[in-house]
Amino acid sequence: MAKAKRSVFFCQNCGHEESKWLGQCPMCREWNTFVEEKVMPAKARSAGADPGRKADVIALSSVRTEEDERTLTGIGELDRVLGGGIVPGSLVLVGGDPGIGKSTLLLQVCRELAAMEKKVLYISGEESLKQIKMRANRMGEFAENIYLLCETNLDIIRGIIERQKPDMVVIDSIQTMYDETVVSAPGSVSQVRESTNVFMQLAKGLGISIFIVGHVTKEGTVAGPRVLEHMVDTVLYFEGDRHASYRILRAVKNRFGSTNEIGVFEMRQQGLEEVKNPSEFMLAGRPEDAPGSVVVCAIEGTRPMLMEIQALVCKTSFGMPRRTAAGVDYNRVNLLMAVLEKRLGLPLSNYDAYVNIAGGIRMSEPASDLGIIIAIASSYKNKPVSGDTIVFGEVGLSGEVRAVAMPEQRVAEAKKLGFKTCIMPEVSVKSVGNAEGIEIIGIKTVNHAMNLL
Repeated sequence: MAKAKRSVFFCQNCGHEESKWLGQCPMCREWNTFVEEKVMPAKARSAGADPGRKADVIALSSVRTEEDERTLTGIGELDRVLGGGIVPGSLVLVGGDPGIGKSTLLLQVCRELAAMEKKVLYISGEESLKQIKMRANRMGEFAENIYLLCETNLDIIRGIIERQKPDMVVIDSIQTMYDETVVSAPGSVSQVRESTNVFMQLAKGLGISIFIVGHVTKEGTVAGPRVLEHMVDTVLYFEGDRHASYRILRAVKNRFGSTNEIGVFEMRQQGLEEVKNPSEFMLAGRPEDAPGSVVVCAIEGTRPMLMEIQALVCKTSFGMPRRTAAGVDYNRVNLLMAVLEKRLGLPLSNYDAYVNIAGGIRMSEPASDLGIIIAIASSYKNKPVSGDTIVFGEVGLSGEVRAVAMPEQRVAEAKKLGFKTCIMPEVSVKSVGNAEGIEIIGIKTVNHAMNLL
């Protein structure tokens, strides 16, 4: 007699399981995230395993690792984010909004690896073979050793991977895969978690690098990468507006490298192209002698990036002034405006303030504090900052300008792009040394910075 199904409630945000519906998840504290799913009682899958199979215990000192085990993808920005290339047997999740370029990037990776005589298998559960071929034709020529499969049945996919034993597999996307032993519909928490578990076993057991595509809606209603992050080795997220030309690839989790590195791409007709110099790309079209425009330097991992901070301060028409921040922390902007009002005497409580990072990129590093303060003061006084000046530094509540990390790399990047003056914390000037071709000005307080500008 078949065993009866039972109802289980899963949190779509973190995957927590409960026997009844709850308004708030006790694990992630999110509201209204539980969904009901019908599941069968767990089968004794271990009964079919080999009874003579034994596990071997290996000493840590006998395990050998080689740096050249990584496989370069041929895409420098992706290799940077991955930590130096693809690790054999790794399971990588690529997430992002629909239409942002996940499938395009992975198809380009397949093209580069196939050109290196690697055997690549691209499994699509969303597109037909003709649709994939049309995208491939826009990119250029492909080698012969890349294979396509349009299938969503997990048992069939597992059998093909075990027979073909490719070097790399792309699953596009994980929400379309289903296991017949799981009663719930494809895309549910149970199906996504079970499918990912199967691919994890294949990756570790056969030494195959597997890339999984996970879609995320802006409302966060699809149970995708949020449930999978603890199961995979690396989590990569695409950021940026899909209607804009650039994309930023950021590592949220990486067991084989740093999570601070980012990769910058530009969407073209033939696919995604690397942006070798993100600073020059972000500063393109910058206005000259415009009040409220200041260039700052942020560090993303080991890469310095120059960005333009824009501020607009105008008299408020209502009793309560409006504050808007795009690309920077809203609360940080309010804090810095309070420093301006207290330490410099600017009556900003009667003015609306709008702060934006040009290009739509987000920056949370404290080194942007001094740039935000100077941009707001420049707009308030309607006095532009020289276009060949760059600033960076953290600002405290007392108005002091504090040191930031890696000042020499920031100065070198500014010098490479033709900036003539660098305003930075005085305590960091010694670490820069003698920088020829650019004037280094060290400051202690925001009052000193205002007097200079």
